[in-house]
Amino acid sequence: MLARTRCFALSGIEGQPVSVESFVSPASEYRFNIVGLPDAAVKESRDRVGAALKNSGFAMPVGQTVVNLSPADLRKEGTAFDLPIAIAIILASRQLQARALDQVILMGELALDGRLQPVSGALSIVISAHEQGYRQVVLPRDNAREVEVVSGMEVYPAGSLYEVAMHLAGRAPLPAQAQRSYADCLADTVFEMDLSQVRGQHLPRRALEIAAAGGHNLLLMGVPGSGKTMLARCLPGLLPEMSQEEAFETTRIHSAAGVLKPGSGLITQRPFRTPHHSASLASLIGGGVNARPGEVSLAHNGVLFLDEMPEYPRSVLEALRQPLEDGVITVSRVKAHTQYLSSLMLVASMNPCPCGYFGSRVKHCRCGSHEIKRYLDRISGPLLDRIDLQVEVDVVPVEDIVKDSDQESSAQVRARVRAARALQAARFAGQDIRCNAQMRGKDMEGQALATAPALTLLQSAVKKYGLSMRAYTRLIKVARTIADLAGERNLELSAMAEAIQFRMIDGKYWGEGHG
Repeated sequence: MLARTRCFALSGIEGQPVSVESFVSPASEYRFNIVGLPDAAVKESRDRVGAALKNSGFAMPVGQTVVNLSPADLRKEGTAFDLPIAIAIILASRQLQARALDQVILMGELALDGRLQPVSGALSIVISAHEQGYRQVVLPRDNAREVEVVSGMEVYPAGSLYEVAMHLAGRAPLPAQAQRSYADCLADTVFEMDLSQVRGQHLPRRALEIAAAGGHNLLLMGVPGSGKTMLARCLPGLLPEMSQEEAFETTRIHSAAGVLKPGSGLITQRPFRTPHHSASLASLIGGGVNARPGEVSLAHNGVLFLDEMPEYPRSVLEALRQPLEDGVITVSRVKAHTQYLSSLMLVASMNPCPCGYFGSRVKHCRCGSHEIKRYLDRISGPLLDRIDLQVEVDVVPVEDIVKDSDQESSAQVRARVRAARALQAARFAGQDIRCNAQMRGKDMEGQALATAPALTLLQSAVKKYGLSMRAYTRLIKVARTIADLAGERNLELSAMAEAIQFRMIDGKYWGEGHG
């Protein structure tokens, strides 16, 4: 007898519909084959499914069982196919009769005792299923919170293969999960660091505020112990809350990467990723055997923090250029190319030289000029060009630490950031732009509303400091953010002047024409 169930395969963070067909026929010896371009995990489901059936009160059919995963040219990866394969076999061997399953999506890994285990990519599968007209899904209980905000779907969390079989047969229907609103998922977040803990550092604090308000990339450069890492870790507390669309995107990426903990709900806090400088190219950019998302995608809608940036391999740093420019990263494998979202803020810290004390007022630098040049040249001109705000972080004198004990908190700064982001949301309504950093060159000057004096100053700075066209456009974006923080409609001269002061490190340390 032939039986059919429905499921989805993941391609990046998108779900592709898959039909699971099971055909059981008499044969002189037991055979169980899975066809349809399965990977090793799917092939291994033969053993998991067989044990789970027996331990759930069912039997593996005697004779030949063929399971076909259609379409055959789509690669099937992961363990989410266990449940639809097991149900298809139960139906094909007439151990159970079920209602029509054409509109029911099944997913779940099976333990040997028949329990359902969580799978990667549940949110992507449910959203894709809804987009393609499906209205019911049965999934493991540990994936239930992940999808509780998706509207228009009947979600049935289950704990075992037996529960699913009884539900589909109508003998013991599972209760549908209640849908929650996105607002209900938002909770008060306690951040690791607060700006009120930072003493002095008025210019770096201002740079953090501008970066958060416009989504700009930021470089913090200074001697060891000046507070670069502490400042960077304050940034999550300044960023506005994610919208529901952003939360869906972020959660889908983390779920597809397999880093979402079982039982976790929707990710509502912006990511702050801190990969070690020994991270490989595949772990940062994505790829590997299963083309998993890398750190640049896991930081989508949030922050990628590279502490001591020159310590990262040059190949890793150069690979950041595409996501920083386009907001997406293409991961290539033998027969497919997968695109992952990677619209992120890059925040990097570095010392001015190998020993760390070049230019220090308190400690002598031990490095020679050639050593310093080799160290700085680890950061290429094209990458540095993509960092909008570049600021030096000095050691705070002891007297200033005592004097500046009453500092603004992250919450106070975040209120101004929210107001600036609200202006940007209104400006870019109906466009695929969420913040000033994502403005496109073709219509930037019209969107930025720069005054003639501001543009004249910008043109003078470009000529004087030998800035590139990319730096020109990024200065406009930063100045627009400064104007938004001030609540000004037009981009005035003062905003442009402040933006230009945050591009001075490039010329000071690397010189003109650095590449």
